[in-house]
Amino acid sequence: MYAALTPIYSTTTCTLAVSLSIPILPLITKTMPHSSSSSSSSPVSTISNLRIRALILWSSKNYAIAAFVFLLLFSLTLFSHLDSRSHSHSRYPSHPRSTLVPLTLLRNANRTRALCLDGSAPGYHFQSGFGSGSRNWLLHIEGGGWCNSIASCTQRKFTHLGSSNYMEKIIPFSGILSSDPSQNPDFFNWNKVKIRYCDGASFAGHPESEQSGSELLFRGQVIWEAIMDEILSIGLSQAKQALLSGCSAGGLAALIHCDNFQQLLPKEATVKCLSDAGFFLDEKDISGNSTMRSFYHDVTQLQGLAKSLHKDCIDKMEPYKCLFPQEIVKNIKTPLFLVHPAYDFWQIRNILVPQGSDPLGHWQSCRRNIRNCNANMIDKLDGYRGSLLKTLNEFQQRKEIGMFINSCFIHCQTEMEVTWHSSNSPKINDKTIAESVGDWYFDREAVKRIDCASFPCNPTCHNMDFT
Repeated sequence: MYAALTPIYSTTTCTLAVSLSIPILPLITKTMPHSSSSSSSSPVSTISNLRIRALILWSSKNYAIAAFVFLLLFSLTLFSHLDSRSHSHSRYPSHPRSTLVPLTLLRNANRTRALCLDGSAPGYHFQSGFGSGSRNWLLHIEGGGWCNSIASCTQRKFTHLGSSNYMEKIIPFSGILSSDPSQNPDFFNWNKVKIRYCDGASFAGHPESEQSGSELLFRGQVIWEAIMDEILSIGLSQAKQALLSGCSAGGLAALIHCDNFQQLLPKEATVKCLSDAGFFLDEKDISGNSTMRSFYHDVTQLQGLAKSLHKDCIDKMEPYKCLFPQEIVKNIKTPLFLVHPAYDFWQIRNILVPQGSDPLGHWQSCRRNIRNCNANMIDKLDGYRGSLLKTLNEFQQRKEIGMFINSCFIHCQTEMEVTWHSSNSPKINDKTIAESVGDWYFDREAVKRIDCASFPCNPTCHNMDFT
C-alpha cells in the first residue's frame, strides 16, 4: 500500500498517462470566465478539444483510441512549438511557454558510480540563460515520492523514477522554468536546470546500504554530487545569483542539500533555496497511527540516509526523524522560501487519511475531491492545517525565511503556469506565487503570506479533482 508513495499525476507530458496505464487523470478545477474570442480552428482550441476527447475515451475504457488521440495531441503540441520557433527570429521566442528541452545524461556516470536504481545514468534538462540572466542559475529538482523496501524500489526501477531508460527525452519548461517574461517575470532569462529523480530517496541514499542480490543501487547522494560537478563545469561555478528549488520529494531534496548548494558556489553569489510542497508533516493519521513516521523510518534504514542528514539532528534523535522538514529547516542557514498548500492533497491522501486508516471507505469521496468532504471531515482537514501552521510558527520569526501558504487542495504549484503566475493564478493579498518568490529573493519585501482559514475561503485556488 505504502510501497511507492509516488505522485498521482505528472506535469511533464500528456503521454505519461498512456505509458503508465493510469486509468483516471486528475483535473484542476476552477471557475473560468467564458471567452467568446476563441476560435474553434485555432491550434490551442484543437489541442484542448483533443485533450478533452482523450480523457472521455480513456474514462470509457477505449484505451487504444485514447492512446492514439494522446499521441496526436503530443505531436500537435510539438509541431506547433517547432513552427513557432521557425518563424521567430527575435530575442524572445514567440511562444516560449511550449519550449521543449532535451534530456542530458550525466557524462561520467559510470566513472563516478552515480547511477539510478537500475544502474542507468541519471539525467537533467538544461536551458541556457541570456542577457542579464546569463550568470544566474535556477535548479529545480523533480518530485516523485520514495521507495521504502526492496520490492517497492524494484518496481520503481521500471519507471522514469528509477531509470533514465524510461525518462521523457524532451520536456516542456513552464512556470518557474519558463523563458516567457510574462509567465516568469523574475527568472525567465536565467540558466535553468531540471534535475530528474531516479534514486527513490530524495538524493540522499548511500551505496553502503546496497543489498547483495537485490540488483538495486542506492546512489542518491552520489548522483547529487556528480550532477553538481557537471553543472558547475558548464557555468554554475561562475554564478552571481542562484536558486535551488524542488517539488514534493524534490522539495525535500532541496531542503536536504540547501546549505551544501550554497557552499559549492562563489562566496559573493546570492544563493537561496525554495521548497514547493516539500514540507511533509510528522502527524498521525485519522486512525491514530504514525504512518508517515513508519514510512520515513523504512526509507532511512533501507538507503542509509543518515549520512546525508544534519549531524546536529542525528546526535539528538533517531535518523528518520531528521528527514522531516521541521527538523531540517531548524539547521538550514541559507535563505529559504516555502511554497505549500494548507490542504496538500498528497499529504491528506497519504499522511492524514492513507488507505489503511479508512477501511470502510468513508473518506473515499473526500480524498478525491475536497468539495465532497462533510463538515466533520473539513474539521479534520482544518486541524491538519493548524498543525502545519503551528509547525511553521517558529520559522516565521526568521527574516531570511519566506512563505506562501495558500488554502488550496493541490500539491506542487511552481512548475505549472496556471498556478505559478497567470491572470488566474492563486493569490494571497493579490500576489501570485511568482511575485511572492521574486519579492523575497530580490529583497523587495519580507514575505510571510498565510492564507485565510478553512476551505473554500480563497476563490483563486486551483483545486485537484480525482473523481
